[in-house]
Amino acid sequence: MDRILQVQNVTKKYGSKHALREVSFTLSAGKIVGLLGSNGSGKSTLMKLIAGLARPTSGSISVQGVPVGEASKTLVSFMPDRPLTEPWMSVRDALEFQKDFYPDFDEAKAKRMLEFMKLREQDKVRTLSKGMSERLQLTMVLSRRASLYIMDEPIGGVDPVARTRIFNALVEFYEEDSTILLSTHLVTDIERIFDEVIFIKDGELVLQSEVEDLRLQRGKSIDELFREVYAEC
Repeated sequence: MDRILQVQNVTKKYGSKHALREVSFTLSAGKIVGLLGSNGSGKSTLMKLIAGLARPTSGSISVQGVPVGEASKTLVSFMPDRPLTEPWMSVRDALEFQKDFYPDFDEAKAKRMLEFMKLREQDKVRTLSKGMSERLQLTMVLSRRASLYIMDEPIGGVDPVARTRIFNALVEFYEEDSTILLSTHLVTDIERIFDEVIFIKDGELVLQSEVEDLRLQRGKSIDELFREVYAEC
């Protein structure tokens, strides 16, 4: 199976504080992977490093064999924990922004996603609910023809109905030869869509496994394992 992402011995320090310490893992194509951890565990730092928005103190990251940097940005579509939109925009403006900025933007796919997400092009960003805004951000990110989609807490603060639509869209619209890496600390609702999970705690990788293997070996749900690992956090 094609290797999409390789993270090798990555450490990130801010002054004397370690945000990440010697993190290594590989992700293959065709998977939705959960990056799980409590707040402050290092998830967002790792996402920014993979997206090329920050540099590791040591170690290396590559996407499809391309070292993270200018060249890798065409391979990675990043949904940060802050909106990609501005309040003055309409939904149509937001999609035009993506189209202008990214040559791999698939307009036809974006329009199919808008219909699925129950969003209208004329709607103003400032009038969207939290759930509708997250659905728009997801549409913008998944409408690129990327190899790796990384999403930082895409369901934080979103009501259960909106979460379900987001989960369904992830399964419906991601490309099967690509990979999604999605960070969250809200495991209960979302674990059903994961093929694989990575647990990160205090900046260190403590577990990486296929979801079905974990359930068979441990006899527990991913949510139960999560609560066990982060009981003291």
